Amino acid sequence: MDALADAVKALERRFGRVQFETLEIPCSEGAEYKEEMGDDLLRRFYSFDNLVPRDALPSLKAACYKIEPKFSDTVDDYHFRTVNIDPGILTPSALVMASHKEYNHRIYLRDGVYAEIPLIYAHDKFCRLPWTNPDFCNDEAIDFFERVRASFEIFQPAQETLKQ
Repeated sequence: MDALADAVKALERRFGRVQFETLEIPCSEGAEYKEEMGDDLLRRFYSFDNLVPRDALPSLKAACYKIEPKFSDTVDDYHFRTVNIDPGILTPSALVMASHKEYNHRIYLRDGVYAEIPLIYAHDKFCRLPWTNPDFCNDEAIDFFERVRASFEIFQPAQETLKQ
């Protein structure tokens, strides 16, 4: 069983076809997940065809949290994840990621879900913040976020003529 491929298929059933994806990026948080997931973890970013509303982030996290155990190795009652799915929403101005972990730079949304902004788009590029994980600044990741952002249809508001 290829857990990643199967997990991506499950995500596609929920969110539409994969639109863009990255190559594998070494995961800088590997030590945090070593006991559960092993050594030499790799990260991939995916975007999907279906657009989601910005207020859907807690629902996205809940959906992904339900998918992870389907691809876990279970010992007694503990699930050792083979995939860790962290959803996010890319807007024209920022990347917003969901987490179940509270930190000082995360804002509580609901249902145990916190929002974090690891990247903002300013001065025609993605910019890191003091807490941004280095994986999000990898050239492969930045290229991915730029491709996804470029795929947005950005509508300019109609100009109204002011009458005096």
